[in-house]
Amino acid sequence: MGGKSLRLGVLNLGVLLLAAAASGGAEPPPSCEGVRKVFQLRQLGPLWSIPESPRAGVDLQVCTSKNPTCCTRKMEERYQTAAKQDIQQVLQTSSATLKFLISRNAAAFQETFEMLIRLAENYTSTLFCNAYRNMAAEATTHVQEFFTDVGLFLFGTDISTEEFVNRFFDTLFPVVYNYVINPGLTDISLEYAECLQMARGDIKPFGNVPKKVLRQMGRSLLPSRTFLQALNLGIEVINTTDHLHFSKDCSRALLRMQYCPHCQGLTLSKPCMGYCLNVIRGCLANVAEVDLHWRGYIQSLEELSSAMSGTYDIEHVLLNFHSLVHDALVQARINGPELSGQVNKVCGPPVRKPAQSPGCSFDQNKDNQRLKMFSRNSEETLANRRKEFISQLRLYRAFYGGLADQLCSNELAAADGLPCWNGEDVVRSYTHRVVGNGIKAQSSNPEVKVKGTDPAISQIIDKLKHVIQLLQGKSFPKHEKWDLQEAGSGESVDEQISGDCDDEDGCGGSGSGEVKQVLKITDWMPDKTNLSDVKQIHQTNDGSTLDTTGAGCTTMAGYMTFMLISLVTIFLSLL
Repeated sequence: MGGKSLRLGVLNLGVLLLAAAASGGAEPPPSCEGVRKVFQLRQLGPLWSIPESPRAGVDLQVCTSKNPTCCTRKMEERYQTAAKQDIQQVLQTSSATLKFLISRNAAAFQETFEMLIRLAENYTSTLFCNAYRNMAAEATTHVQEFFTDVGLFLFGTDISTEEFVNRFFDTLFPVVYNYVINPGLTDISLEYAECLQMARGDIKPFGNVPKKVLRQMGRSLLPSRTFLQALNLGIEVINTTDHLHFSKDCSRALLRMQYCPHCQGLTLSKPCMGYCLNVIRGCLANVAEVDLHWRGYIQSLEELSSAMSGTYDIEHVLLNFHSLVHDALVQARINGPELSGQVNKVCGPPVRKPAQSPGCSFDQNKDNQRLKMFSRNSEETLANRRKEFISQLRLYRAFYGGLADQLCSNELAAADGLPCWNGEDVVRSYTHRVVGNGIKAQSSNPEVKVKGTDPAISQIIDKLKHVIQLLQGKSFPKHEKWDLQEAGSGESVDEQISGDCDDEDGCGGSGSGEVKQVLKITDWMPDKTNLSDVKQIHQTNDGSTLDTTGAGCTTMAGYMTFMLISLVTIFLSLL
């Protein structure tokens, strides 16, 4: 019933407009009542400003006509404001889905990275609590500082991965020396600890593990940081194009297209398609210049996303950091006598003070705070979530190139075959030339004169150019640069670990408990409905198990239930 009424309404409108077109133009309305109703409905201003019957429009500047008109100068000003607001609203509506796609994923990826950092910190602190209890209190302080730096770097702070990786191993060395290499009944002095920190780089108590960590952190954190920055820039681009500053000539053209027919009583008329395209392409000429760089932005995001999978995937690197720390501790313990001799040559015999380390205390409620890791299919990995996001974003590659056409065909212009407004009269078709997109094409635009470039659009294009360079890895310090081809081999993590690789990549089994399969973000699920019964077991390469709940470390156990709920919530929101 509703569909039939709509079709009849459109038919009646067509008949009325055909009659107007056949009569040779827009005839003045017998009264201005229809104009008054639309003006009131749109809340464009006080009704007293609207004449009751058509009058000569000698004071009008844009909606001029040889016929009597229902518009006054004040109404024309109100209409011009409404025309700009209308086009802003249409722009924001057209980009709403794209903006939501990017902003939702930017927030979800950031929350996921934060959670990965917390999990990795928990794994590493739990390693000390379970295997090196006597040094856990001191060591976990340095672990917390390290992962604080990881988060600061990942979310945009201007710090160096080389700096905070070296600082972690520098500050860890005195603790390991005091409790593993040369343990004593008392602690080493602060001055002696400072000497050990300064000597760590030359003595190399942890072998090549710091170098492995630096390489893995640099080549996983930097792409992830750039990925987040790029998503935030995408939101900024959309916000900029959603809130354009329209030129005076564009504003007048919009008024003429959308509201000048109201002055003739044609409140239901719509602009001809060609006319609409000329006006909107003229007004969005600067926006169309974003098209080429937007396409490059999405392509570079896609390439980086592919490169982030594999051995240098942030999920893999962070959640296996504790295994490299374990390797470092084992190496220091095995080479203890030799390292003691080297330390004595550089710093002298140890100078000690009364012991103060409290060790790692038991958690009385540990059985109620354990988590269990379920094995899930690969569709739920962080890498596949990125892939899904990119596949959705790819649909918007031509968004800016076809924006004017989309606005006219979906929102503004009259349907094909119906009489339409051409800026002066209701006609059967628009007869002027229709220009293309972009600034250069507007030189022959009969409806809008485009002069110069929009500074805001020029600025956003410069930012897109810069972020494309970042996404392609062309603007980084040497030690933090990655190679898209090398990092993005397309292999799964399992394939890369099991195949031949450079030992410095950290992709070979070390016997230290490295997780051979990447932990799925959505693996953290409650056991039935009872969170208190959930327990996590981390299986090492030699078949033994390591309880990674942090049960022996009071400061860690409190994280886990919160992380479980948060991780599930983040990705359920993306489904």
